[in-house]
Amino acid sequence: MERATILSSLAARGTDTAPQRLTELAAELDIPAADLLVVAGHPVPAELLPPKRDAKVMRQFAYRVSHCDHSQLAALENFVRSLPRVDAPGAVVQPAWPSRRPAETRFAAVLGGLIRNRGFGIHELPFMGLSLSTLHGMVWRWEPSPHRRQQLCAVAGPLGWPLADLFAVADEPHSEEFRPVLHCRHLGRLFAAAVPLTTDQLIDTAEEADRLSVREDHGVWQPVSQGFAEECPDFP
Repeated sequence: MERATILSSLAARGTDTAPQRLTELAAELDIPAADLLVVAGHPVPAELLPPKRDAKVMRQFAYRVSHCDHSQLAALENFVRSLPRVDAPGAVVQPAWPSRRPAETRFAAVLGGLIRNRGFGIHELPFMGLSLSTLHGMVWRWEPSPHRRQQLCAVAGPLGWPLADLFAVADEPHSEEFRPVLHCRHLGRLFAAAVPLTTDQLIDTAEEADRLSVREDHGVWQPVSQGFAEECPDFP
C-alpha cells in the first residue's frame, strides 16, 4: 500500500488502529511515532513528548538553527544526537496547546499536535512566510481553502514532513510542482531530533548552529532566516 493511502486512511479513521501498530508503522515510514499517533487521533505518551523548556530559548533556538544550510543541518543533527539524554526532573508535563484557541476541525487538531510534539508554540516557530494570525487560525479552524496548499508548503519543512505525506494527511491533491516556501524537511528533522533536549542543551545547540552557519549577530531580533529550500536535494 502506498504511503499516501496509508496516511490518508489513518487521518480519516486511525482511531481503529492500535497504538502498538502505529508505533511499528511509524518506524516503517520513518515518521516520529508521536506524529503518527497524532494523525491517527490517539494520545501521545509522556515518554515521547519533550521536557518542559524555556519558551524564549526555544524561540532563539528555532531561529538560529534555521540559518544553517543542508550540510550544516546534517552536522548539527549529529551534534544533537551525540548529546546525553537527561531525565526531566519531576513529573513530565504535556506541552501546552500551541495556540490561544482549541482546535475545532480535525486537521487543525493534527497540525497543533505536530507542533506540540516538538515543544513549540506558535511564537516559537521559525519564520515561515505566514503571519502569526494565519498560524493561529490554522490550529483553530484549518479548513479547505484556496490558500491551504501554499500553507502546507510553508509548514511541512519545519515539521520535518515530506510535502507529499502532509498533503495526504490533509486530503489535498499533491503535485510534483509543489515546493517548500522557505524551509525544507531537513530543518524539521533537526527539530524532531531535538525533542528530548533540555533548555541548557538547546542553548548549546543554538551556539553550535551559530558556529556552523557563521550567522552575523545584528544585536536585535531578526525574524527571517535565509531559508535553503531552493537548494534542497529532495527537489531537482
